[in-house]
Amino acid sequence: MMRFQVSKPVLAGRERDYVLDAVDSGWISSSGPYIGKFEQAVARVLGVEECIAVSNGTVALHLACMALELKPGQEVIVPSLTYVATANAVAYCGATPVMADCDKTTWNMTAEAVEALITPKTAGVIAVHLYGLPCPIEEIAALCEARGIWLIEDCAESLGATVRGRATGTFGDAATFSFYGNKTISTGEGGMVVMRDPQRRAHARMLRGQGMDPHRRYWHPIIGYNYRLTNVAAAIGYGQIEQVGYHLSERRRIAAAYREGLRLLAVEGLVALPAEVEGLDSSSWLFSMVLRDGGAERRARIMERLELEHGIETRPFFVPMHRLPMYEQPLDLPNTEYLGDHGMNLPTYSGLTDAEVAEISVAVCDVVRAV
Repeated sequence: MMRFQVSKPVLAGRERDYVLDAVDSGWISSSGPYIGKFEQAVARVLGVEECIAVSNGTVALHLACMALELKPGQEVIVPSLTYVATANAVAYCGATPVMADCDKTTWNMTAEAVEALITPKTAGVIAVHLYGLPCPIEEIAALCEARGIWLIEDCAESLGATVRGRATGTFGDAATFSFYGNKTISTGEGGMVVMRDPQRRAHARMLRGQGMDPHRRYWHPIIGYNYRLTNVAAAIGYGQIEQVGYHLSERRRIAAAYREGLRLLAVEGLVALPAEVEGLDSSSWLFSMVLRDGGAERRARIMERLELEHGIETRPFFVPMHRLPMYEQPLDLPNTEYLGDHGMNLPTYSGLTDAEVAEISVAVCDVVRAV
């Protein structure tokens, strides 16, 4: 029996009250007061003017790309080590995702890797804050501005992370968030888009709602999409975002407990723990570690023993996108490939006690040393 999941939604606030209110009101589809409340609450957390709620994090990326007028034949630089939605959103527009390597210590794409890949076809960059640690977004943003290309921040995993006190999601021309069930804040399925330019923001809202003119019902001057979030899902999100401080503090407490519990493994050179970078405050979405030796086969054996012998679910790092069939390329991305073969995620969710983290850590130490 699985005792510890990698992640799970924790509904610790007034989510149930708000959902029942939405149901009782009859506003259960993509109109209703909780959509605006949720958008405004997320905007306050980020310190931005406005957010646009959407049905999931993938369509958030697609909507941002369309609002920035990404065209077929253009290129967008993305990290190869990320969830596949980052590249898929580019491909949906008929453009080409260009895969960049990452830093071996922070696991994030670097400005140097981006600069080396810029060509006359480059329209923009999608920078990912992997597992909650901010990437060098200040340097990447400055590079994009200097080269005249746009920047989207993929903040699916970094809600609450900051760079010298400034929230991730506020550095680019656009930013996207995910509220899937395993995220710090969840609506089951859901997402959010931030657009810096007010005109592009208005355009994104039209695209989200089937391209309908906001001032003329059933008049559709452009082709749009049904990317709207429901009022019921937004009610869950509103209850969740009210508790964002609790959920972030829980993840950071759990991360600190794992650091202590796995400290000797790192000292012994058996694993690498998440980087701690001055000025960067991670959201600690998932606590992850990288096995030093053995590759994907050894990692699989370790993960299997943790599950079968201790009831601990773990996950591997994302498969590098340049290894996936639709994007496969013979690229030289050594850090990405190393991390893709050696990285694994440990249980991380609000309510996981220090004693439980200690128990998981002991099991991880024993299995890593034995396998």
